[in-house]
Amino acid sequence: MTKVDLITGFLGSGKTTFLKKYAKKLMEKGEKICIIENDFGAINVDMVLLQELLGENCNIEMIVGGDGEVAHQRRLKTKLIAMGMLGYDRVIIEPSGVFDPDELFDILYESPIDMWYEMGSVICIYDAEHVADLSQESRYMLMSEIASAGVVVVSKLDEENEKKRDEILSHIESVMDEFECSRVIRPEDIIAKNWDEFSDADYNKMIGSGYKKADYPKRMHVGDSGYQTLFYFDFTIDEELLHETVTKIFEDEKCGNVHRIKGFIQVGDTEKIELNVTRKRYDTKRVNTDRAVLIIIGENLDRAELVKYVGEPLV
Repeated sequence: MTKVDLITGFLGSGKTTFLKKYAKKLMEKGEKICIIENDFGAINVDMVLLQELLGENCNIEMIVGGDGEVAHQRRLKTKLIAMGMLGYDRVIIEPSGVFDPDELFDILYESPIDMWYEMGSVICIYDAEHVADLSQESRYMLMSEIASAGVVVVSKLDEENEKKRDEILSHIESVMDEFECSRVIRPEDIIAKNWDEFSDADYNKMIGSGYKKADYPKRMHVGDSGYQTLFYFDFTIDEELLHETVTKIFEDEKCGNVHRIKGFIQVGDTEKIELNVTRKRYDTKRVNTDRAVLIIIGENLDRAELVKYVGEPLV
């Protein structure tokens, strides 16, 4: 049976960065893997960032969503069926930051998928810089991702925010209690350290962490949420102006509740940068790609207000 690992985590938590490290460790152990980028957006920038992993022991596939939860599930099921006889040791699914893990559990129990696959580990990436004032919908999504996780891996925990170690478990407990989730998170369920310091024992714990079953009242489905993803293709802007523009978008409440802005941005005649921004962090680096797209992700986004900053989106 091919194991299926699920990497969850809220928007901007660092799932793709973690996935690269995790996949490399699995390949070092001799596993043949396939990564499925499973996103509700029409374009998956993260898939481009994983291209360096491609090789004899690693394939990357993509599922496109954006037209409803049912269609999204159908595409994932079709993809898994097509891959069922290809002899992978492990399939790793990285979904959108807005994802209900129960969707995957339901699919894996269906025939003929249950002939080839079994659930492996659910690993939830928890952002140490988490904004305290997440909306109720966002807190619910975070709870549902943590509820089934075999292990919670904390991201962005460096020397400057080591003091947050003690706060993390308390915050998780409060979110689980808020939505009446039966899952009890223990200190041993959490790996909280700088990712560059992961040991073989840490990776073995993640790989073998499995998953947990938990009960909680279903209050919403992903398709019912107010989350949106807007795409601005061939986006070109001066690099200094980009920082100013992105900052203003986050500060302007009229634009909606913006959670993340990312993409590949044209900043000169030939130069492009990779952009990855949340309310707490602004990261850019030079990148070699033919694509140029700005992506804004959030709740209840107001296109009319965003126009004055970035123009009209394509979708």
